[in-house]
Amino acid sequence: MDGEWRTEDGERKKAGRDLWSPLLAATLLGLIFCSAGCFGLGYQIGAKSLFGQDIKTVYVPIFESDVEQRDLAERLTEAVCKRIEARSPYKVIGRPTADSVLEGRIKQQTQAITIINNYDDPRQKTRGLSVELRWKDRRDRDLRQFDSLAWHHGVADVSSTAYMVAEYGQSEATTDQQQIDVIADKIVGMMETPW
Repeated sequence: MDGEWRTEDGERKKAGRDLWSPLLAATLLGLIFCSAGCFGLGYQIGAKSLFGQDIKTVYVPIFESDVEQRDLAERLTEAVCKRIEARSPYKVIGRPTADSVLEGRIKQQTQAITIINNYDDPRQKTRGLSVELRWKDRRDRDLRQFDSLAWHHGVADVSSTAYMVAEYGQSEATTDQQQIDVIADKIVGMMETPW
């Protein structure tokens, strides 16, 4: 008699079975219709749906740099390539024969002291990095010229600000790496297809 009970008429019922069977069937049926409707209307699910399907490969030459810091352009280019491979369906290749080319130029690197102690020693610095991008296809047409929020005439400006506090073990190198990571994430985010 485990899990069974009787109604007032003396009919035997099993606990839960009468309620869950129709509920489960209705839920499964709803999911089937919903997914069929979504796919039938052109909706897609997953990370691939965020990016254009007409581009398969991206060539990323080493970014140019207007700043004097050594290896900054190489480190940023490497981070962007890794992010493209990790977060998008695009494959980064080392040839200009790719479906698209992502070019970049580091325009500006700034630094300002934001907090000093009683002895005029810097305790916190603000560092900024600004990058200009252009993403084009093989025929030299801009790929994101229609997205007016981020791209202006095919060129996008991406910037990042990071704070360096030496007492917490941060250095200019770790702060620069934080900025590189943020900018690389923003660049791949800007490569997504606008909604």
